Amino acid sequence: MQVKIKIDSTYTEPKIIIMTAAITEEINKLIDQLSPNSAQIISGIKDGKIELIEQADLYRIYAGAGKVFAATDKGEYTLRLRLYEMEERLNPKQFVRISNSEIINLKKVKNFDLNFAGTICVELVNGTKTYVSRRFVSRIKTILGI
Repeated sequence: MQVKIKIDSTYTEPKIIIMTAAITEEINKLIDQLSPNSAQIISGIKDGKIELIEQADLYRIYAGAGKVFAATDKGEYTLRLRLYEMEERLNPKQFVRISNSEIINLKKVKNFDLNFAGTICVELVNGTKTYVSRRFVSRIKTILGI
């Protein structure tokens, strides 16, 4: 990949132009890094300490008992942000809302069970089972291409 920088005092803000023969994985990664809503820092509270959480480590984010929690391999964290604020910070290609109170990481899904009448059971790779509410079933089916 070639990188060229042109300094011109007539520009009031930086302008980035990508010239390519085709959209590749490398180009997609570059676009993700440059986009204004690229991965933002997520912090959670566990054992009275604030820790940074990588998006790739998240299994699910859910609301319960008036709080928002994040489930990871390292345990559960309490988040200070509301669920809709978390949804704005998360990568929309990787995370999807499955109910009014839960967001899941699609890369941590083991399988989707469509046998339940009117709803979908989601099993995550850590063994957690959760359900897609009826209101969100059509969105999940669109994502799955069914």
